[in-house]
Amino acid sequence: MGLRVVGAGFPRTGTTSLRKALERLLGAPCYHMEELFARPGDAAVWRDACAGTLPDWDGFLAGYAAGVDWPVSWFWRELSAAYPDALVLLSRRESPERWYESMDRTVLQGARHLMGGGPAGERPPLLAGSAEQADAMQDVIRALFGGAFGDPYDRDRIVAAYERHLAEVRATVPAHRLLEWQPSEGWEPVCAALGVPVPDEPFPHENTTAQAQARIRR
Repeated sequence: MGLRVVGAGFPRTGTTSLRKALERLLGAPCYHMEELFARPGDAAVWRDACAGTLPDWDGFLAGYAAGVDWPVSWFWRELSAAYPDALVLLSRRESPERWYESMDRTVLQGARHLMGGGPAGERPPLLAGSAEQADAMQDVIRALFGGAFGDPYDRDRIVAAYERHLAEVRATVPAHRLLEWQPSEGWEPVCAALGVPVPDEPFPHENTTAQAQARIRR
């Protein structure tokens, strides 16, 4: 089947809601960071990909119709080349400042813990699986956040990285393949780009700031 949608948006751009929406529209799973936490065995594959050894995408992502959020969206260039007929969906927030506020209160808290390391011998609660799988997952998180932002406390650098990423996607992906989208736009732009009817139901609203904070703490 192959991917029909390649997400290119950073975390905290509505990707969890988008995942649920795409699964509703396409009738097949959408790969998201939550998949990595649910399937810790995938971490070694992503760690190798971050180091430059890409997987057989068709085999690794077999059964998935879409992928959004990191780690998939970190490889938007590679995946959009591997699936030339796929829609590239660039999710974003209303402004870089709003995006950073959401990141700072949620995802960056977990990344700072993982990148800086907690007390000796302590495994962050999000890291499931065997010790080897947890180590691989931690390597993936460090590669993604370190590669994108460097210092996870440097607000200006993080915002600049977000803005630079948006510009790179816009400059690279042909207009006929690219959909820029933000959560407030709901179903219509996504359905129009995919050529499918708009569902008669509210657009999903998943992983609010409060929900994300609770997930990080548990």
